[in-house]
Amino acid sequence: MALDQSDQLDDDALIVLFANGDGAAAQTLTARLSPVALSFARRMLGDLAEAEDVVQDAMLRLWKVAPEWRPGEAKPATWLYRVVNNLCIDRLRKRQKVSVGLDDMAEPPDPTPSVEARMIETDRLAALDAALSQLPERQRQAVILRHIEGQANPDIAQVMEISVEAVESLTARGKRTLAKLLTSQKEELSS
Repeated sequence: MALDQSDQLDDDALIVLFANGDGAAAQTLTARLSPVALSFARRMLGDLAEAEDVVQDAMLRLWKVAPEWRPGEAKPATWLYRVVNNLCIDRLRKRQKVSVGLDDMAEPPDPTPSVEARMIETDRLAALDAALSQLPERQRQAVILRHIEGQANPDIAQVMEISVEAVESLTARGKRTLAKLLTSQKEELSS
């Protein structure tokens, strides 16, 4: 078909002709759709060279789908706008990911405690161990099993071969005694 005759056809007819091997139809459709797609892409991306790449990619996709094109389902221009829009969005997202430099990124928090925090924790544990050593043996055993080892009262009762009520009593008395023993050191240990 001559180039001047293809100017008279609509976009659907031009795609069908291209799918059947008509190069003039492809030239006409490219000349008709590329400028508006390029204008759209340039406005989306703000970069002419990138916009040209996007439109070229979109037109190649249009030529690939031409053999399966079903006239009347979608207008070629609408289909092309959608593809250009999606390609532009993909590029903009990639830009956002790339534009964050290493210097701009926040340092990840260090999960290890500082030297000062470790020293404070060591002092607290030493004070607790010293206070625990001053408790009567049964109270110490009940407090350690309950509050340090996390055992349930019925399990502690079995271990110590006493009733659950006795475990509750021992842990309550042990906690009160510990509180008294550690009160004098509270200010030093709360830093």
